[in-house]
Amino acid sequence: MGVAAVVLIAVLVVALAAQSAALALVLRSRSRLRTELATLQESLHPAPRTGALEATGRVVRDVVRRAGVLREHGMSELLSSSLDDLLRWAAADRERIVRVADDDGVVTLFFSDITDSTALNERVGDDEWTRVLAAHDRLVRRGIEERDGLVVKTVGDGFMAVFPTAQAAVRAAVAIQEGLGRPRGRRLRRVPVSVRIGVHTGTAVSRDGDYLGHNVAVCARIAAHATGGQILTSAATRDAAAGLRDVTFRSEGEVAFKGVSEPVAVYTVSAG
Repeated sequence: MGVAAVVLIAVLVVALAAQSAALALVLRSRSRLRTELATLQESLHPAPRTGALEATGRVVRDVVRRAGVLREHGMSELLSSSLDDLLRWAAADRERIVRVADDDGVVTLFFSDITDSTALNERVGDDEWTRVLAAHDRLVRRGIEERDGLVVKTVGDGFMAVFPTAQAAVRAAVAIQEGLGRPRGRRLRRVPVSVRIGVHTGTAVSRDGDYLGHNVAVCARIAAHATGGQILTSAATRDAAAGLRDVTFRSEGEVAFKGVSEPVAVYTVSAG
């Protein structure tokens, strides 16, 4: 092989090596650009929040709003604000609620929440409270849905639900209180919670007046009047649930609720 051929081969090798290095550089640059483009797209169009993160966002916004109401107007205004929320939810979910109603347009409403939840949260800490709340939510939701109830809204530790019959709502309330009294999971055994429940039966569909809004207000007031571990119902629910076995209704007299024109007869529900 002559000198010229050797020189030519050497030149070709050098050129090939340079071309390979350039190609590798281009590939690395393209990969880096793709990564940067994906990051930019994500920042411009973030994926929608779902599941626990979305729920946490809603809770945080609600807590901030309620703290502002409490600071500016006091506890009475906060309670009124909460009731206004319930009435708005009922209006927004009217079609879903109406679908649950029986042939006469009657539904049974259900409200529940944890008593002294703020103090309990402070005692156990935020991390533990989040787990306790999740266990509570699973138990309450299961008790509602296994008896044909529809969860209309949840906020914090509160539930609003509707049932097609008063019997189903009362049985759900009893099952929930029994489940909380003898929890299967270690979380609620370690940190017991006390829940108050209010149940009221009334018309959801009417051509004259906003009966749904009125009955939501009555049920919310009944739930707020209950104590931890108690199920409190109206006379309408007691009458509609007549015939239930292993359930008793004890009269607690009549209560004059703010915003309700006439006193409401209430009853404590007990199993057995």
